[in-house]
Amino acid sequence: MRNQLVLLLTLLSFSLSYSQEQTYSFTLEEAIQFALENNYAAINADRDIIDAQKQKWETIADGLPQISGALSYQNQLKQPVSVIPAEIFGGEPGTFAEVVFGQPQTATATATLKQQIFDGSYIVGVQATKAFLSYSNNNKEKTTLEIRKQVVEAYGNVLLAEESVEILEKNKSTLEKNVFETSKLYENGLGDQESVDQLQITLSSIENQLQNALRLKEITLQMLNISMGLDLSAPTQLKENLEDLTVSKIDLGLLNYDLNINDNVDFKIAENLNQQRYYEWKLAKSRALPTLNAFVNYGSSSFSDSFDFFSGDQQWFDSSIMGFDLNIPIFSSLRRNASTQRAKIALEKAKTQLTEAEQQIRLQLENAKNNYTLAIANYETAKQNLTLSERIENKNQIKYKEGFATSFELRQAQIQLYTTQQEFLQSMVEVINKKTELEIILNTKA
Repeated sequence: MRNQLVLLLTLLSFSLSYSQEQTYSFTLEEAIQFALENNYAAINADRDIIDAQKQKWETIADGLPQISGALSYQNQLKQPVSVIPAEIFGGEPGTFAEVVFGQPQTATATATLKQQIFDGSYIVGVQATKAFLSYSNNNKEKTTLEIRKQVVEAYGNVLLAEESVEILEKNKSTLEKNVFETSKLYENGLGDQESVDQLQITLSSIENQLQNALRLKEITLQMLNISMGLDLSAPTQLKENLEDLTVSKIDLGLLNYDLNINDNVDFKIAENLNQQRYYEWKLAKSRALPTLNAFVNYGSSSFSDSFDFFSGDQQWFDSSIMGFDLNIPIFSSLRRNASTQRAKIALEKAKTQLTEAEQQIRLQLENAKNNYTLAIANYETAKQNLTLSERIENKNQIKYKEGFATSFELRQAQIQLYTTQQEFLQSMVEVINKKTELEIILNTKA
């Protein structure tokens, strides 16, 4: 039995250790899908939809039968005294007798049923719940698109940092070799101090950039973890590399995609605002209508000199009331009229804002298409420039070793190469991000 317990504890410890060291590995789409389920904003957006559904029922329930109960107990510590003519009890005319009515303790139990028969504001409220649910769903959709964009940017930044580290380490290795060889030439009297210094300046700069890239790699990975709803320090690996992902994101056919304005989430939210203002206008108008409610109650009361209401001999007296409440607005010194007119103005403003939103979205689409086209062109140019810069740097390396180029010329070629390398990496990230922005406007990934 003891051996079994030890084995169980060992297995449990191993299981916990394994779960704590679990490494996550994602493609971009896998990261997006994981985030849509685990991102903090996504979780709260789902809760908002549930909250909206509960609020809808809360509004509907106001017009359904309402039953309430009430219990009341009173103990008159000092009963009031009434004075009545004494002749009622056979006393002399003109004299009065002091009388205490009732018993000092009273208990009452009542149940009341209320039913709303007509209320214009209730009807409008029920109609508005559909618009509110639509807004919650559209807000969830917008959150989904924002999470997608956030994960794409974070994923691309991690790949950018990883590629930067790899390139800078390679550059550093090349420079260290240059500095070593030049130093040896100088020590043997075949070079000058300036050549060593020129290369050392470049090496120091690259070393600083490499340290910064290593820090950025860690930070960008933490940002990706947060975007996906993972712990900040969770071990996460990416399955894709930057260039392959960039190539997969080049889709010129997307530039010819026709915009369906009703698919755009910002337009749908602007429409929700219109619906909200419309129902607010109807609500203001409904306040001029009468309201009618019905009620019926049933109760029982008991009276006693002492607290013995639960005794089987205690007598209870039943009562019941049924009635209607009709409330008719007659005159409000034009207050209701002013409220209605203000609601009408707000509705007209919302209509204007909807038109403006449509125009803004169409402008954003054209701008996004232009940015995506430019990003692809910049990527192609940066790729060509990188090839040229590598060729120039390689030729200068050969010429420098053969004594036909100075260290300054080599350094210029190296700086040009390093700049082109970073431009190439950044151009790939731009292609990925700009395509995502275009897809969000077209809502092709919702």
